[in-house]
Amino acid sequence: MTDLLQLVLSGMATGSIYALAALGFTLLWQASGTINFAQGEFVMLPAFTMLGFMSVGLPLWAGFVLTCVLAVVVLGWAFKRGIADPLLRFGLMPVVVATIGLAIAMRNGVRAGFTAEAHPFPGLFADRMFHFGGVTVTLVDLGTLAMALVLVFGTQAFLAKTVTGRAMQAVAQNTESATVLGIDVPRMVFYTFAINALLACAAALLITPTYLAKFDMGEPLGTKAFFAAIIGGFNNSRGALLGGLIVGVAENLASAYISPAYKDAVALVVFMLVILFKPQGLLGRREERKV
Repeated sequence: MTDLLQLVLSGMATGSIYALAALGFTLLWQASGTINFAQGEFVMLPAFTMLGFMSVGLPLWAGFVLTCVLAVVVLGWAFKRGIADPLLRFGLMPVVVATIGLAIAMRNGVRAGFTAEAHPFPGLFADRMFHFGGVTVTLVDLGTLAMALVLVFGTQAFLAKTVTGRAMQAVAQNTESATVLGIDVPRMVFYTFAINALLACAAALLITPTYLAKFDMGEPLGTKAFFAAIIGGFNNSRGALLGGLIVGVAENLASAYISPAYKDAVALVVFMLVILFKPQGLLGRREERKV
């Protein structure tokens, strides 16, 4: 039982990272109908950007702040204006194809322009362990889970409790009605892209110390985040959290009790089962989008 609890807690820590990336999927879909298959690379690029800032002598916190600013400009504004806005007028498929191409370009660009080697990344938490009734938990797992939950629930609170957040939700539900009500629709959509960029930076800060900075680190992360978003419900931000935790725990248990070779396959299996029996996701809802 203690081994099971340790695996579940460790899986929840990993799953919370998937939840951050999955939340970006759900936010972009709700606000603009965009599906970004470069979401994993949106986490990879800030990791290398922070390494670049630290290589010239800046501390981690300063590198993180500067990376967040650049991410809002490049992964938020430039991505919206350069890819999402011009292609969405032709439907969803051109955006999907473009973001897949963007992901490939970002991976190859980092490999060619920076390095193909994996690089260590400074951790936020000390290498300490805690013992609770026979269960050993690392400070890294506890800290990662706590910070990810704060970010997810903080984003939900912003959307639900603030005027700007409610305006963003209104735009997501019906852009025509939001325009009639005087809401600046383009600005609200940009805010969503900016929040997605900031969440990607936070995910990079939390996941890279464990998985190292690698040019291809975004590919598996993006895939599992997409699975998590579908499992939880693509139009429900709370579903992103649920889906991320399910994927993280399931792959941890599969690795321990079946084989590490099936670690990645279990997320696909859960994804397929949800698609077959509850296509809208565990917490999702059927929707008719009006744009």
